[in-house]
Amino acid sequence: QVQLVESGGGLVQAGGSLRLSCVVSGDTDVAYVMGWFRQAPGKEREFVTACNWNCAATDYTDSAKGRFTISRDNAKNSLYLQMNNLTPEDTAIYFCARGTLAWVGPMRSSYEYREWGQGTQVTVSS
Repeated sequence: QVQLVESGGGLVQAGGSLRLSCVVSGDTDVAYVMGWFRQAPGKEREFVTACNWNCAATDYTDSAKGRFTISRDNAKNSLYLQMNNLTPEDTAIYFCARGTLAWVGPMRSSYEYREWGQGTQVTVSS
């Protein structure tokens, strides 16, 4: 059974930074796409970024591009999201997720991800 556990969320002022982590246990096959989604209060879960097995191939939303960086350390079965220049609009619960297959191109639908973490809260104050 695969488990994904996020950490690193918290309260930060606008313009600040946070680094989220996600540790995968159980089936740790690194071939799968790994991604980050977020869900703000009253909104649907939305895609943020994803990458292939070594993050040589990445996909970012326009909102995340230039501010967020996805990375992974397969030796540690870990996925990361470095978030810089945060704004109040980034306030949300952030989820890591593992895709249903290896990278074949951008995978932005939540239906393309099978395993999910429980989420970590990110709150950005103005």
